[in-house]
Amino acid sequence: MRRAEGRIFSFPKGAEKKKPYLAGQVVQQLSIEAFLAAAQNEGLPILDVRSPGEYHKGHIPHAHSLPLFSNEERKTIGIIYKKRGREAAVDHGLGIVGPRLTDYVTQARQIAPQKRILTHCWRGGMRSESLAMLWNAAGLEVGVLKGGYKSYRNWVLEQLRHTGPLIILGGKTGSGKTHVLYALARQGEQIIDLEGLAHHKGSAFGAIGEAPQPTVEQFENDLHQQLTSLQIGRRIWVEDESHYIGKVYVPQPFWERMKAAPVLALDVSLEARVQTLVQDYTAGGYDDADFAKALDRIKKRLGGEAHKAALAALAQKDYETAATLALRYYDKTYPYGLSRKNPLRLHHIPVTDNDPDHIADLLIRYANTHLFPA
Repeated sequence: MRRAEGRIFSFPKGAEKKKPYLAGQVVQQLSIEAFLAAAQNEGLPILDVRSPGEYHKGHIPHAHSLPLFSNEERKTIGIIYKKRGREAAVDHGLGIVGPRLTDYVTQARQIAPQKRILTHCWRGGMRSESLAMLWNAAGLEVGVLKGGYKSYRNWVLEQLRHTGPLIILGGKTGSGKTHVLYALARQGEQIIDLEGLAHHKGSAFGAIGEAPQPTVEQFENDLHQQLTSLQIGRRIWVEDESHYIGKVYVPQPFWERMKAAPVLALDVSLEARVQTLVQDYTAGGYDDADFAKALDRIKKRLGGEAHKAALAALAQKDYETAATLALRYYDKTYPYGLSRKNPLRLHHIPVTDNDPDHIADLLIRYANTHLFPA
């Protein structure tokens, strides 16, 4: 079996991106840059051979989980390694995987009919190396991530320090910021939807209608994936968020960039904000019971009477009244959030209608005039 160290090509530029990274090789140790470029530019599937628990905690976006060991098997092998040494642990592992060898090959061929794959384990050790040799023997070309998933994580955290210039889109709850964000995207602007990545709208009501939140680690991986799809140097619009979005938090390097960025805060009337919230809620077909639970979570700060009145309105499906009462709480907290912004970087944008595309056009013209060109 032939094996080469390092990358087959330097990181591609221009037309070189079309070159096959694994051409003429069988098993290749790839740097993180070459590994991800092969996945993106060549469309090669990534096979993550770590345990299901490791994969769930965090994985490279779009990687396939093909574990060499289950969670319990990995735990048992670790105990044997500590008590009896490496050789005993290897022997135990071989006894587990032996009967599954055909299955590993079958699954890899199904995932990669072109017979070219990328793989990794935690540190680029025995798990990925062992399966790489197996797949090679079965006629597949294999690229192994040098340093494994650990090297990918270190690279992600470092890359989050380097993004294009950010603009923060602010405004009180119900200002329609997410709608405006996607209207900006329709007009050619670059955006990052942190709430979409977090599966949470960043408030006591934020989990309503959302899928379960990712782990903090996976949120960071997904954020990095979106950032790499954007053009370097061009501005990026991000909705104003707290450090925590539900149970995940914005990674510190990116959070520091957000705190230093200019904020364009939409000034929207209470009536318009209530209308937006009601439209979003009714269009989403959400369960009123979830709305009631969210009201319970802010009962103390909302006040007993207001909480009772909001629940009564909800029971009558009077969503306008319920939303108006809930906004009393959020409007009280908004000035404190603004007070923590750099006043020199805070720009208030009066908004007179609910048309996201019109607001997006207004923001773009303001940014081009007062902040920096596109």
